[in-house]
Amino acid sequence: MSRVGRRPIDIPAGIKIEIKETLVKVEGGGKSLEHTIPEGFIAELKDNQVIIVRPSDSRTMRALHGTTRSLIQNMVTGLKTAFQKKLKIQGVGYKAQMKGKTLVLDLGFSHSINYIPPEDVKVEIVSPTEISVKGVDKQKVGEVAAKIRQFYPPEPYKGKGIRYEGEYVRQKQGKSVA
Repeated sequence: MSRVGRRPIDIPAGIKIEIKETLVKVEGGGKSLEHTIPEGFIAELKDNQVIIVRPSDSRTMRALHGTTRSLIQNMVTGLKTAFQKKLKIQGVGYKAQMKGKTLVLDLGFSHSINYIPPEDVKVEIVSPTEISVKGVDKQKVGEVAAKIRQFYPPEPYKGKGIRYEGEYVRQKQGKSVA
């Protein structure tokens, strides 16, 4: 049995879970998330815990068991405490600012880059060179952070660009003049 899949999901106070056949709906803090579990899996609600039961021991069912449990756990965690990704901008004159709901990035191009994040993901500017992406859905937070990073990924020669906080970018040696 999957070590991750067989662990029960504890439901903290303030979080409500509804299970209807293959649909698991998690509500809390005025927001809600839904996930459709794969065919054949059963989600059971017992003693303030959710338990995922797989239909067979086939390879695909074992693989989906832990994944399904992790997705539901991430929904519960996201509604309890929002997920967050931090980005840092490196480069002389490179900066970020918010104009209404639009993120405006000045990254050394001849034009500014305007990005409007989805409604359920909040983008904050901590300082002109630090961006914080927050939300209840772990996948959407990661997608928005990756999209912002994609505008100017860190380059290996001078280290300029947008990187995740704590990300290590290996520096390459430039051309050497003989």
